[in-house]
Amino acid sequence: MSHHTIEQLRDRAQAHRVARTVLLAFLATFVAARVLVYAMASGWFPNIHMSVGDTHVHHLTLGILILAGVGATLLLVHLPARGHRFVSVLYGVGLALTFDEFAMWIHLEDVYWQRASFDAVVAISAALGIVAAGPSLKRLRPRHWKAAVGLALAAILLLVLLRPLWSAGRDFGAHFR
Repeated sequence: MSHHTIEQLRDRAQAHRVARTVLLAFLATFVAARVLVYAMASGWFPNIHMSVGDTHVHHLTLGILILAGVGATLLLVHLPARGHRFVSVLYGVGLALTFDEFAMWIHLEDVYWQRASFDAVVAISAALGIVAAGPSLKRLRPRHWKAAVGLALAAILLLVLLRPLWSAGRDFGAHFR
């Protein structure tokens, strides 16, 4: 059994808290964005899309700006604990707004309802969940690493096999145009 200092235990607990905060903000923002876009596309809610002239500004842009602001803040400003929690929430919000439109990164066209975005959100949620609830990397044993590599290879294989289904979202999205 390894012995940890109080400082190491405190740092690990802080990392778990930050990951939980980011995960909660990430999931809440993703769900809110999807519900809002669906409600606007269905006519249940007024269209509040941001536009500059004739150009529609996707919420992915807002997410990137938030992530850039969070990065600059963390690099340039010493934050108290309360400020760190606030930045953690902003990071989760920016991450969700950006990855909610992940399919647009790949296709460089308006393919909001494509499955690739949802898959990216699931993968990020899983990674944040592991950080939020899992042990530190130092505590992992060789069998854990082998299992992780096996799961990663299985996930890659699954993505390769299911890739033809990713375009199914285009048909769903066409319903809302």
